[in-house]
Amino acid sequence: MAGARDTDHDGVVAARRAAGAGWVVTARGELDQDTLTPLREALVSAADRHPLVVLDAAGVTFGDSSFLNLLLQVHQMTALRIAAPGDRLRRLFALTGADTVLSLHPDVEDAVGGP
Repeated sequence: MAGARDTDHDGVVAARRAAGAGWVVTARGELDQDTLTPLREALVSAADRHPLVVLDAAGVTFGDSSFLNLLLQVHQMTALRIAAPGDRLRRLFALTGADTVLSLHPDVEDAVGGP
């Protein structure tokens, strides 16, 4: 729950890179309605250009319902795979049933090469 004390909103997207036929977007920090815009822009742009988008979520420490909504939207736009979600994100996905919709992988390499 970043909000007003977090002024480096662009810092939530740490990197972007090609990976085979897809694109990897690396996110970090707390992702909520106040910090989500850079990630939204990166994921939507990637979804417009690539048949596979991998979100490297290893550095994500928090995600709220707006973050979850973004992932579900991108999932409808392209093949979205979530790599290395931590315990907090796995719990969010499990509690909401999103783990039955989203493709979760232990790491980026598995996400890029997995089904």
